[in-house]
Amino acid sequence: MHRVALPATLGRLLGPAALAASLATCAVNPVTGKRELSLVSESQEISMGRQYAAQVDQQIGVYPDSGLQAYVSRIGLSMARASERPDLPWTFTVIDDPQVNAFALPGGFIFVTRGILGDMTNEAELATVVGHEIGHVTARHSVQQMTRQQLAQIGLLAGAIASDRVAQNLGVISQGLGVLFLKYSRDDETQADGLGFRYALNAGYDVRQMVDMFQILQRVSASAGQRIPEWQSTHPDPGNRIQRTEERLARVTVPLEGKRVGQDAFLDRVDGLVYGDNPRQGYFEGSRFLHPDLAFQLEFPAGWKTANQAEAVVGLSPNQDAQVQLALAGSDPPATALQKFLGQQGVQAGRASQTTINGNPAATAAFSATTQSGTLDGLVTYAAYGGNTYQLLGVTAGGKYSTWEGTFQQFTGSFRRLTDPAALGIRPNRIQVVTVDRNTTLAEFNRRSPSVIPLDQLALINGLADGDAQLARGQRIKRVITR
Repeated sequence: MHRVALPATLGRLLGPAALAASLATCAVNPVTGKRELSLVSESQEISMGRQYAAQVDQQIGVYPDSGLQAYVSRIGLSMARASERPDLPWTFTVIDDPQVNAFALPGGFIFVTRGILGDMTNEAELATVVGHEIGHVTARHSVQQMTRQQLAQIGLLAGAIASDRVAQNLGVISQGLGVLFLKYSRDDETQADGLGFRYALNAGYDVRQMVDMFQILQRVSASAGQRIPEWQSTHPDPGNRIQRTEERLARVTVPLEGKRVGQDAFLDRVDGLVYGDNPRQGYFEGSRFLHPDLAFQLEFPAGWKTANQAEAVVGLSPNQDAQVQLALAGSDPPATALQKFLGQQGVQAGRASQTTINGNPAATAAFSATTQSGTLDGLVTYAAYGGNTYQLLGVTAGGKYSTWEGTFQQFTGSFRRLTDPAALGIRPNRIQVVTVDRNTTLAEFNRRSPSVIPLDQLALINGLADGDAQLARGQRIKRVITR
């Protein structure tokens, strides 16, 4: 699974002197016991991980279920505190992301998505995934990856991500957390699989469930109805991971019968879990973006790639030479917010004016901004609505502002109140755990108590082969409903 590493802040965290000094530092790998060259001390590793974790919390968001958070944390801590690095400030967090994913940050900050929880069927599967991520940290894979990078490459990557505070405020150089997710090597992934297997086994889990987890990943990657991050394509094939897990199982010398599976405990915790995208947090209908909770709508340029992120809703032109975005900008009046934006170092303001957008007070200006990556030209507008101030931004590079000015103005002018009762009342899909009342097949059960997802997905989230799978009276299964 993937991870975050080498953001633009690396140089600021370590500093040139510390970075140079650390080139000569050797450290003992806690897992292998071997000495290895290391650019990053443990304290620096923790500092970086803590900073990135705050970015994850802010840009993706924590899933709002304290019981589920405590449950995942308990499972993770039971393994981490028995690992080779028990004294790290381990944290385990469920993030509000529908993708099937989990990742580890340097220093012991582990994240799993609600998307991967929705596709699991028991606690032992969860333990093997969390154990895998713990393994990346205990083996210091992120630190090794940083050490392998040339200093010139570090500088190049830093410049590509975000050149300075102006670029970060514009939101166009840093394209969300995606630029921070780099890949581990296949050897790292294989080692993390083995460590996760061992940690879960030592914690009392039935590690045969690791095979089931890889089968889930295999099916998810093959299912058009599921979303899986593109990093999956560079990971070891789930089939090969299944084979290696079966080889590990063959070497286990303790009985696995009676080891913890934890299906009922797990199902109790995911009952009510949001499944798929949550439209309450905003959704697209074609190029139109609607946000029920904040009661606004906005029209993006037709044909542009769009994304609803925790911090902003963004659109990128087909040739990737222009971007628009909407973001919350606090509670300052529009004119004050605009003045602060234009007052940043490196920003050259055009003519500013106060106006209204569909009855909402607003302030707007064209601008240019000088960054290490070049000059950006754009249109920025702040609009007050519903007790919030919103930033509507259009930006381009290479002297193309005149080409995109009209598009930016249309985007800004489309911001308005959402009044459609159907959109305002939309609800997310959620997992509902039910007990089967008779011997039947999954397909027949679904005909009597239909889910809002296709039958093949229903089989997947229940760890069943297909709709012909047999269900026994009293068996607990998941279905997906809208409520």
